[in-house]
Amino acid sequence: MQLFQEARADWWEVEALYDLCFAPGREALSSYRLRDDVQPVAGLCLLLRDDSGVAAAIRFWPVCVAGKDVLLLGPIAVHPTHQGEGLGGWLMRESLSRAAQLGWARVLLVGDEPYYGRFGFHRLDGVHMPPPTNPARILGLALVPGGWDGVRGDVVKYCATDADAAQGSDAT
Repeated sequence: MQLFQEARADWWEVEALYDLCFAPGREALSSYRLRDDVQPVAGLCLLLRDDSGVAAAIRFWPVCVAGKDVLLLGPIAVHPTHQGEGLGGWLMRESLSRAAQLGWARVLLVGDEPYYGRFGFHRLDGVHMPPPTNPARILGLALVPGGWDGVRGDVVKYCATDADAAQGSDAT
């Protein structure tokens, strides 16, 4: 198994993995509206590949909350034939480490706290995803001490340049 940064040529193979792992209509979720016409953070979109193809993938997107830059994690998926091998954890740890190195201060995702809590994510009170997101599933991780302190409000589409998103963000 080898770790790679996702390349443009990998896009459709990764999309096929997401289609396999998630229910039909995944692109109707509110988090996808935040991604429309926004480039993912290239340095954080990773995949694990073996001889049979993409075994796991993770993507990150820039969003804003209260004027602060935030990483929106997702989707992350592991091919059914590789589930239980620790690949999802590998991608999480590696990508979060890279996000911190790039200067990002905070990460947001919509998911299950019992699973993502082992990576340090916890429920965010006062941070609101577009409906119909369940507020109990809005989780955050501070990559720097106090990264989420005072950051409350609606999650909105990222408005900085694509170059800014590709390079990382400030730690504010």
